[in-house]
Amino acid sequence: MLSPESAAVVRATLPAVGGALDEITTRFYGTMFAERPELLDGLFNRGNQASGEQRQALAGSIAGFARALLADPDARPDALLARIAHKHAALGVTEDQYTIVHKYLFRAIGDVLGDAITPEVAAAWDEVYWLMAGALIAQEARLYQEARVDPRKPWRQWTVVERREETPEVASFLLRPADGGPVPKACAGQYVSVRMPMPDGVHQTRQYSLSNAPGERLRRITVKRVPSVADAPEGEASNQLHRTVRTGDELTLSAPFGDVVLDDGDTPLLLVSAGIGCTPMVAMLEHLAATGSPRPVWVLHADRSPAHHALRPDTRRLVGRLRDARAEFWYEEDAIEESGSRTGLMDLHGLDLPAGADVYLCGSLPFMRAVRTQLLRAGVPARSIRYEVFGPDLWLAHAED
Repeated sequence: MLSPESAAVVRATLPAVGGALDEITTRFYGTMFAERPELLDGLFNRGNQASGEQRQALAGSIAGFARALLADPDARPDALLARIAHKHAALGVTEDQYTIVHKYLFRAIGDVLGDAITPEVAAAWDEVYWLMAGALIAQEARLYQEARVDPRKPWRQWTVVERREETPEVASFLLRPADGGPVPKACAGQYVSVRMPMPDGVHQTRQYSLSNAPGERLRRITVKRVPSVADAPEGEASNQLHRTVRTGDELTLSAPFGDVVLDDGDTPLLLVSAGIGCTPMVAMLEHLAATGSPRPVWVLHADRSPAHHALRPDTRRLVGRLRDARAEFWYEEDAIEESGSRTGLMDLHGLDLPAGADVYLCGSLPFMRAVRTQLLRAGVPARSIRYEVFGPDLWLAHAED
């Protein structure tokens, strides 16, 4: 609970602190990495640092948490905290690292805002930080316990049993534990972190959805090679995977984490994706098929063309195995003449969407925003729409969901 005294100070200073958060987080990361460069080795994404997305997500998360506490002093923004906690657990974040972040964050706040940060203001925002950190530490401890993971040793070696070229830009890697031990439990929709050594010796970590049913002895990740576009550099980890990893090699993986998972139940399902966002949807489909689910399922997917649609044969096969399932695909170019194939961007207008459906959404942020708007106009309640974002979650952080 945020104390009444601190709540009053935070409410009064939120506009000033919130308006300076981008500058604060820029200074925070710059100073922290200059003095603690080892944190860039595997824990922080260099691409997201360069693009500014990590700074925006951190700033939005802090401001969003503070606003939630002001609205209700007893509040815990569950969606925000759960999303962050799962990402942290997949990276092996430990409790002591919150003290490191606190040190550099509050130094940056003082540097940017100067005399405006009185002892009373510093104490109030310190309270906000530790309320957020304490809640995350508790959630992460529970996640580690449930996954039977020691956060000091979160990584495990997996052998690449097979590499499959799905499209010119997408490859699947089938994996089994290198130690011959059991496969950890997972839920359909979860992801694993892959820790990759880069050519300069620094490790980079990325999250990839499990793209097959979680009950399988082999685990599969399906990775799109991210090219360089305009001023944006190519994806470090994805290109390193594509260039260097072959059958027989080993990859370093975390246990599965992620809060956007397929819930048990009998409600209809809408699995909506674009591009490589199809991967958690295929895992959900395979789980439904493996368990003989009678749930009505509608798969909606948008892609550049059939040739760029990763796991398309798997999707068709799994839809055919389900008792009550159908699929609709939208292609921007080279659409083929077949049932359920359309030309253009995804357009839900005129579709008779199932009433009471649970919606799972994965794709680029612009795609998800556009489709979510269409779903809301079609009468789907916001509470029924769940989404997955890889990388910093700017949507959730800025309270646009």
